[in-house]
Amino acid sequence: MITLFWTLLTLIIYCYFGYPLLVFFLGRFKYIPVVKSGIEPAVSIIMSLYNEEDVIASKIKNLHELDYPNEKIEILIGSDGSTDHTHDIIRKFSDPRIKLFINPQRNGKMATLNRLLPRAQNEIIVFTDARQIFDKNAIRNLVANFSDSTIGCVSGELMFTPKEGGTAEGVNLYWNYEKFIRRQEARIHSMLGATGAIYAIRKKLFIEGPLDTVLDDMYIPFKIIQQGYRAIFDDTAHAYDQAANSPKEEYRRKTRTIYGNYQIFSIFPDLFNPFQSPIAWQLFSHKLLRVIIPFFLITIFVLNYILRLMPVFDVLWALQIIFYLMAWGGQMTRDHNKGMFKYISKICYVPYVFCLLNFSAIVGFWLFICARPQAIWKKARDI
Repeated sequence: MITLFWTLLTLIIYCYFGYPLLVFFLGRFKYIPVVKSGIEPAVSIIMSLYNEEDVIASKIKNLHELDYPNEKIEILIGSDGSTDHTHDIIRKFSDPRIKLFINPQRNGKMATLNRLLPRAQNEIIVFTDARQIFDKNAIRNLVANFSDSTIGCVSGELMFTPKEGGTAEGVNLYWNYEKFIRRQEARIHSMLGATGAIYAIRKKLFIEGPLDTVLDDMYIPFKIIQQGYRAIFDDTAHAYDQAANSPKEEYRRKTRTIYGNYQIFSIFPDLFNPFQSPIAWQLFSHKLLRVIIPFFLITIFVLNYILRLMPVFDVLWALQIIFYLMAWGGQMTRDHNKGMFKYISKICYVPYVFCLLNFSAIVGFWLFICARPQAIWKKARDI
């Protein structure tokens, strides 16, 4: 029982702290450089959307303002069963580069991408979503990496604008932590998944995904890695968004992501084989451990309760209680931005978001084993 306790605790510490440090130091000794140059290949921007009437005009205007030759850009928009005024807004733009494809019924994002990719005319595909705004140099910085023949996928960096509130601050901190890990992983070979709001691939490497695929931004890079190419992270190509400040929004997003992770594990079991996969260690340490840690936490809590009368374990038990009380305090004060509650929220938002994300991971696992389909995404503002 004691051995199990320390083993699980060690794995948790390794996952959240040890692995990031190891991959950081390894990236300093085993760095594989990317040969970049100022190339300007023709690109096809692909966007799958559903009921985006409130943001689609701003997105198209943003794409028009990019620092990239207009004649080398085409924009393919796939509407997955939109029922609002999205189509009318898109048609108001008198731009021959914009091609709208309408699917009257919702089939999910992967089905839309499978439909759009064969219609793309250009050698480089840039994926994006309707809500996020590109920096004017985003595409130029993305495609510069494709001058290196070993690069098959490039993810840009999603930047969250500052926003007060316990959930938003915690999510922003977590996202910065994730980006740090992706940056280090890409230095030694490949990142584990792209940022769906801004990433690019070589069209010739695209392989259609199963229609129920939830995480296209993991499936597509993993397929490219399987073909012997690298998937890298470029922190000079920026897109901008706001961090979720709604626990329900972040809960639904994380639940869907965890469901998608388990789905990816079932699709790519060979990527766990260190004799075949260049990302086996990263996949185990970063992705697999992360989704099963919630079960480690429950087991440790129970074991610590049983062992709490023994030396050392009584201190660890007290620390666990304090941590979870802080998470509860963060949950209760997450919307307070004034007075004493504001300071409680700032102190407690890390335990709160940590627990929120791990609870979401348990729900995501439950949905996966129950085979609850998640391919059709319900937007946060529709909740």
